Amino acid sequence: MDYRYYIMTLRMNIDCNGCYQRIRRALHQMQELEKYEIDKKQGRVSVYGAFSPQDVTIKIRKRTNRRVEILEVREAPPPGERDGAGHTP
Repeated sequence: MDYRYYIMTLRMNIDCNGCYQRIRRALHQMQELEKYEIDKKQGRVSVYGAFSPQDVTIKIRKRTNRRVEILEVREAPPPGERDGAGHTP
């Protein structure tokens, strides 16, 4: 299946370092993700890669046993592609 590249922001309950480690480990094992960022204070997780947003959300919820809420999903250009920024003909 050919997935598009997305940037997705999720809200999760990150109470302690154990919760943080569990989320980090689950994200690290997901091969469809190219980058991820966990903001412990805000309880937000941002992921980037070629994936289906619903599938990734379900996988994260199952692997961490935590409630996951999608805050934002944006389409992103594939790596190496830009919107022409800095390009001079």
